[in-house]
Amino acid sequence: MRGTATSDGFEAQLAPLWERAQAGDEAAYRAALGVIALRLRVYFGRRLATMPDEVEDLVQETLLALHLKRATFDPALPVSHWIHAIAGYKLADLWRRRGRREALHEPLDDLDEAAHPQVREETPARRDLQILLQTLPVAQRSAIELTKIEGLSVAEASRRNGVSISALKVQVHRGLKRLAELVRAEE
Repeated sequence: MRGTATSDGFEAQLAPLWERAQAGDEAAYRAALGVIALRLRVYFGRRLATMPDEVEDLVQETLLALHLKRATFDPALPVSHWIHAIAGYKLADLWRRRGRREALHEPLDDLDEAAHPQVREETPARRDLQILLQTLPVAQRSAIELTKIEGLSVAEASRRNGVSISALKVQVHRGLKRLAELVRAEE
């Protein structure tokens, strides 16, 4: 996006739409998001050639961030630069998440015998947590297990559960609220 933003007319096409969108024109806002989405697909597609499944998710995450942060846009700056900055942050977040997760998957065959993890008996706290989780509806239990226990992002967990991000957040919230009520009732 940087470097090509002004040379290919992206900024010239986007700036008037974005200005009208910021003034409350919903049609201009939808049109601007369409133009931005096309540019983001190319931008992320080039950088994630080995991970094409991540491109559309990152486009959607970036569009959501733009929507949520549009009040931070400084009209004195080119809108393409602001979009590029947010897209860059989202890309860095993805690489950070993947790097952390992939670092956890070192093959056991590559470790010497002394470095193999020790198998421990299940702790009482983990056993209690599993008992409490079993009282929740399946959707809430799965949402909590994926996000809070396995450490997946909300976007990853929503894909795995086949629900929207907002639905998954609601499931986590309601499940945690129910678990807190159960723990309080036990005290």
